[in-house]
Amino acid sequence: MAVRTASAEWKGNLPKGSGTLETETGAVKGNYSFASRFEEGAGTNPEELIAAAHAGCFSMAFANGLAQAGFQPESIRTTAKAYLEKGPEGFGISRIELECEGTVPGIDEAAFQEHAEGAKVGCPISKALSATPIELTATLVG
Repeated sequence: MAVRTASAEWKGNLPKGSGTLETETGAVKGNYSFASRFEEGAGTNPEELIAAAHAGCFSMAFANGLAQAGFQPESIRTTAKAYLEKGPEGFGISRIELECEGTVPGIDEAAFQEHAEGAKVGCPISKALSATPIELTATLVG
């Protein structure tokens, strides 16, 4: 069983404080603040990291599903957008949009879409985020 670890530290109050976060490997390390999370300030934020994790997980799951079906994907490129919005119960991620482009020789559009939907439902990050609506746009290129 793989266990992945990240840590964060926040100093100060919410509007004026600041924080740092880092993954155990050091591959991701950054600063975050009220401005980077709720406005357009410099730094990262938890939602950006969720989007990155989702894009990476979906791309891997999609490529794996295609390979298991006998296709050899050349490229699966995914952008994920996590929408942080204020609702009646406070802030939350209201939806995630996955936009994917895939170069997969020998596949038809229907099979491409079927495997994309399978990856959307089956990737571990999608499963973890199952309470959040996930929208998918998958485009077959080349």
